[in-house]
Amino acid sequence: MREKDTLLDIARHFDLGFNEIRLLYPRMDPWLPPPGKILDIPTRWVLPVFHGEGIVINVPELRLYLFMSKIGLVKTYPVGIGVKEHPTPFGSFRVVEKERDPTWDIPPSLQAEYGGLKCIPPGPRNPLGRYWIGLSQGSYGIHGTNSPWGIGRLVSHGCIRLYPEDIEELFPLVRVGMRVEIIYEPVKFGYKKGRIFVEVHPDIYHRCQDLTAHGVDLALSKGLMPYIDLRRLLKALETRNGVPYDVTKRPLTSP
Repeated sequence: MREKDTLLDIARHFDLGFNEIRLLYPRMDPWLPPPGKILDIPTRWVLPVFHGEGIVINVPELRLYLFMSKIGLVKTYPVGIGVKEHPTPFGSFRVVEKERDPTWDIPPSLQAEYGGLKCIPPGPRNPLGRYWIGLSQGSYGIHGTNSPWGIGRLVSHGCIRLYPEDIEELFPLVRVGMRVEIIYEPVKFGYKKGRIFVEVHPDIYHRCQDLTAHGVDLALSKGLMPYIDLRRLLKALETRNGVPYDVTKRPLTSP
């Protein structure tokens, strides 16, 4: 870690959201981290379940996955999402439009926040950044940002924001008509070489009455409990740091 680097600088350098670094180092001053300290960088993820080509956005994870099944590749990017008062919606969507250098037509409910303006033209003041991917329900979309430090945070009125460099990479890979699934999965199970991993994130929108019970119930529904070390699972459900954690008691021959 270099002198004068903040945790936000480090997160962006490794294409992480601020939340992903903050969950690992909750007590560290994000603006004045100790110079020279060596940090663990969380760059492994359990993939959400998805078949075919399209986008999955896991809201509690604050992360977008682009599944490119034709070439057997998945790309992933951190995102900023809606604040609790204006949450990012869940469900199945389609991409209905793509636009470079968009003009933002400010909703009437937000115009007072912007001095009565009705729109903001393309440029550095535009919160949409340089790219807009419109979705099939409401006025929600996936777009860039003129405030990169909001990635990995609850910052929008429901839209999904990406770092400028990430939306520039994602934009040409997305086509009109592509599926977009916005899901809410604070607990994900994955498998690698017979080992079972669990990845747990905070319940940011408070949709689970008991996250620990939810995680155990999910393991039961998948038939995994005979293969899982319950103590390790409970520890992961309590820690909720977003890092895949090996909870294997005995290996699986297949997931």
